[in-house]
Amino acid sequence: MTLPLDVPTAINQRRSIKTFTTDPIAPELLKTLVELTVAAPSSFNIQDWRIILVQDEAQKAALAEAAWGQKQIIQAPVTFVFAADAAAGVGDLTPIYEQALSTGAWNEGTVKYFQQAIPGFQKNLGEKTREYAIKDAMIAATHLVLAAESLGLSSCFLNGWIEDKVKAVIGAADYPDLAIAVVVPIGYAAEPRLNPGRLPLDYNVFVDRLGNPYQI
Repeated sequence: MTLPLDVPTAINQRRSIKTFTTDPIAPELLKTLVELTVAAPSSFNIQDWRIILVQDEAQKAALAEAAWGQKQIIQAPVTFVFAADAAAGVGDLTPIYEQALSTGAWNEGTVKYFQQAIPGFQKNLGEKTREYAIKDAMIAATHLVLAAESLGLSSCFLNGWIEDKVKAVIGAADYPDLAIAVVVPIGYAAEPRLNPGRLPLDYNVFVDRLGNPYQI
């Protein structure tokens, strides 16, 4: 059995794959991937992502059409659609509280604080609730691609799609609070891709303020 890559190696090795083989992902490997994905942090641990694994061939074809015909969705054995629920914070969070209490991670005082703080936080966000939910979903998506790379799989972030059409494909057309964050095909690369490189650190990394470039 090949050992998983360490995090720095997975980060540096990851490439956005444009062509996948149709080789399936073993169910146990896919389960591990999903578990590592939802291990991601989220604001107040609300876990406001909704992740849809698209595997059915007809569903893949419909999703590809909603994503401007991007072929990776057709080729890859599974595509993760990351949706973000802007209304999650005003829903019933009892299962989250009970789980955190049972693990000992939170005490009753923490739960009471969150019960008071979350509604106010959500209210103050106003129209930014969607933005915050998408941020959480993107953190989970980043967990996915790094976990996939570590476990011998490849990925590609897809940010070109028509939201209403994607929502229709995944059965979310009637959920106005649900936003699509990103679409990520996962599978085995058909061909390697070279690293196109990154700009020097002092080009877009700064210390304390813009205009003060980070220097090694």
